[in-house]
Amino acid sequence: MASSAGGDVGAENLSKESLNRVDTLDSRCFSDLSDEMRDYVVGFLDKEVGSDLKSLRNVGSLLEKLKEDNSTLEKQVFTVSSSAPPQVSAALSAAEDARSSLEELLQREKLISTKLQQHLQGSQPWMDTLSRKLSQVETVERHMKYLRCLQHIEELSAVVQQCLMTSSVWEAIRAVESMAVMDAGLSESKCSHLRDFLRETLHFWHKIIKDRLAGDLEKVLTQLHWPIISPPTQSLTPAANGQELASQLELLVTQLLALQTSDDLISQRTSPCSKAEAQAVAFPKDPPLCLPIKIMLQPLSKRFRYHFYGNRQTNTPGKPEWYLTQVLMWIGNNTTFLEEKIQPILDRAHATVNARVELCRGLLTLVREKVAGDASRLLYDDTLFCHLVEEVLQFEKELRSIHSYPPPLPGLLHLLLDDAVLQKWLTVEKKMALEKVDGMLSAEGAWISQYKDIRDMDELKSPDCAETFMTLLQVITDRYRPLPCPSAQLKFLELQKELVDDFRIRLTQVMKEESRCPLSPRYCAILNAVNYISTILTDWGDNVFFLQLQQAAVALGDEAAVVGGLGMMEMGRLASMESSLFEGLLALLDRLRGDMMGRLLDGIMRDIAEKAKTYCQDRWFSHPSQHDLSAMTLSSSACPMMLCIRDSLLNLHQVLSLSLFQLAWQGLAERLDSFLYQEVVLSNHFSDGGAAQLQFDMTRNLFPLFGHYCKRPENFFKHVKEACIILCLNVGSAILLRNLIKESSSAEDTRDWTGRDDPSPQSALNELGVYYLAPCDVLILFNLRASWPGQ
Repeated sequence: MASSAGGDVGAENLSKESLNRVDTLDSRCFSDLSDEMRDYVVGFLDKEVGSDLKSLRNVGSLLEKLKEDNSTLEKQVFTVSSSAPPQVSAALSAAEDARSSLEELLQREKLISTKLQQHLQGSQPWMDTLSRKLSQVETVERHMKYLRCLQHIEELSAVVQQCLMTSSVWEAIRAVESMAVMDAGLSESKCSHLRDFLRETLHFWHKIIKDRLAGDLEKVLTQLHWPIISPPTQSLTPAANGQELASQLELLVTQLLALQTSDDLISQRTSPCSKAEAQAVAFPKDPPLCLPIKIMLQPLSKRFRYHFYGNRQTNTPGKPEWYLTQVLMWIGNNTTFLEEKIQPILDRAHATVNARVELCRGLLTLVREKVAGDASRLLYDDTLFCHLVEEVLQFEKELRSIHSYPPPLPGLLHLLLDDAVLQKWLTVEKKMALEKVDGMLSAEGAWISQYKDIRDMDELKSPDCAETFMTLLQVITDRYRPLPCPSAQLKFLELQKELVDDFRIRLTQVMKEESRCPLSPRYCAILNAVNYISTILTDWGDNVFFLQLQQAAVALGDEAAVVGGLGMMEMGRLASMESSLFEGLLALLDRLRGDMMGRLLDGIMRDIAEKAKTYCQDRWFSHPSQHDLSAMTLSSSACPMMLCIRDSLLNLHQVLSLSLFQLAWQGLAERLDSFLYQEVVLSNHFSDGGAAQLQFDMTRNLFPLFGHYCKRPENFFKHVKEACIILCLNVGSAILLRNLIKESSSAEDTRDWTGRDDPSPQSALNELGVYYLAPCDVLILFNLRASWPGQ
C-alpha cells in the first residue's frame, strides 16, 4: 500500500514535471509558428495525448517517432534533390551566368552613358558653331541658285533677242520653250518675285514671237483667201506662187505648234473668264486650242463680235438663229480648206489634232458666251426663252449630225443645265403643254380620229386630241433626249408623267359627263384615247432610251427617288426590271379603262335586258315537240334581243379599237351567258320542245353572232351551252345521270367510288360535253325539265 501510494505520488510529480516541460515547449515553439500551424499542433496533441495525465508518459515515445519520421523525410528530400536531371542543373547554372553577365553589362552601360553625356556637354559649343556655319553655307547656296536662275533667265532672254535679230526663229522658240519648262519647275517655289520675273519675261518674248509668226501667218492666209465667209460662187483662181505659199504656211504652222506648250501655260494664267461664262453652268474643261487654229479664228471672232454684240441690228435677242446659223455656215464653208491645207501639215508634224474639230471648238467658245448671256437676260420672257432653247437644240443637232462634232466634247447643251435655266425650261414646258392640252380638248374635231377614213391606219381609232397629246409628249422627249445629264432628263420625265396624269383626269371628267349615254361616240372616243395612251406608254417602257433612264434612276438612287416621287419598293422593282418608269400611270389608266368598259357593257346589257323581257317570260314548258314542227325557226320573242345584240356588236366594232373591241365582245358574251342562264334557264321549266327551241336559238342564232370574231363562240357561253345539253338529254340518259349524281351526293366520301365499275358523276358529265357545270347544278337543271316518266 505504501509502495502504491509512493508510486502515485511519483507519477503525480512526473506529470507535473511533464506539464511544466510542455508549457515551456509551447511557450518557446508556438511563438514561432503561424496561426494555421499552431492550430494543427494543438489538434495533434489533443488527439495523441488528450486530457489524460497518465498518457503523458507516452510523450517520449511520440517524440522519438516524430524524429524518425523527420529523418525519413530528410532522406527522401535529399534523394530526390540528388537525382535531379543534369539539364535542370545546367539551366540553373546558365541562368546564373546570364544574370552575372547582365549585371556586368548594365554596369558598363552606365559607365559609357556617363562618359557620353560628359562628351556631349563638352562638344556642344563645337556643334553650335558648326550649325551656324552650315546655315550660312545653305543661305549662300540658295542665293547662288537664285542668282544662277536669274542668270539663266537673262541668258535665255539674250538668246531670244539675238535669235530674233538674226531671224533664227527656231532657236528663239527653243529658248522660250526652255523658259516654259523652267517656269513649270518653279511652280512650287516660294520665291514669288523670281516666279513673277520669269513669267513676265516668258510672256514678253512669247508675245513677240507669237505676234511675229501670227502676222506672217495672216499674210499667207490672206493670199490663200482665208477665211471663207460665204460659199464661193465660182472656184477661186489658185495663186501664182502657190507652192511658195504652201511652204511658208507649213513652216509657220509648224513653228506655232512648237510654241503650243508655252502658249498653253500663258493662256491658263492670263485668260480671264467672261462674265457670261462665269454666270453659266460649268461645262467640262476643254483642252487648249491648237495655236495655229486659234490665230486663224481671230478674223472670224472679230466678225462675230462686230455683228452680234453692241448696238448692231443683227444683235437681236429674239433672233438667236442669226448667229447660230452664221457659225454653222462658217464651219461648213471652211471645212474643205482646213482638211486640204492645214490637216496635212498637222499630220506631218505628228500633232494629234483635228483641224475641223478645233475650228468647231473655237467657234463654240464664242457661241457659248453669247448664249449664256442671252439666256440670263431672257429668263423673264417665255416666248423668247423658248425660241432660244429650240434654236440651241437645233444647233446642237446639226453640229453633231452634219458636221460630225465628237460626242465626248461639250457643245451648248451644258448651258441649259444651269439651275435657273433648267428650272425655267421646265416651267415654260409645262405651261405651254397645258395650254396646248386646253386647246386640243376644246377643238371641234377633238374626239374624231383623223384616220377614220383610212382603214389600215385606224386600228387604234384614237381621237385627234389623244394623238396630238402623245405627239406633244414625243416632242418633249426629243427635246430633252440629247441632254448629257441623266438627273435633268429624269426631271423632264417626271414632267411628262405629270402631264399624262393631268390628261387622264381631264378624260375622267369628260367621261363622267358622257357616262349617261355610254354608247355615244364621244364616250367610246374617250375609251379609245385611254387605251391609245396606255398602249404608247407600254411601248415606251420597252424603248431603249427609257430603259437607259430607268437604269440611271436606279444608279442615282435617293436623288432619282426624290425627283420621281418613287418609294423603296418602286426603286427595287425598277432595279429588277419587273416594272417600267410608267408603271404607276399604266395602273391608273388600266383602272380607268376597266371602269369605262364596265359602264359601256352595263349600258348595252340594260338595252338587251329590256328587249329580252318577252323572251325570258316565254312559255317554255308548253312548246310543241320538235318532231311536230316541219322546221325549227328562231323564237319570235328572241328577235328584238338578237337584233339588239347584233347592232351593239356592229356599233362596238365600228367605234372601238381592235384590242378594245376584243375585250368588249368577250365581256358582253360573258354577261350574256350569265344573264340568259339566270333569267331564262333557271327561271323557267322546259318541255322537250322548249329545250330544243332554246338550244336552237342559242346555237343557230346567238352563237353565230359572235362567230364573226372567233372560231368557237360557244366556248364563251359555257353556262348556256351546257345547260342546253342537259335539258335536251334524252329521258333514259337523264334518269341514269340523275341517279348517278344522287348516289354520289349521298356517299359520305368520294373515295367510295374507288374500285367501282360505275363512272364518277364528273366523268359522266365530261363524256356528255359538260365541263363547267357542277353535279349539283345539273340536278337543278334536271328539276327544270317539265316531263319525266311518272310525272
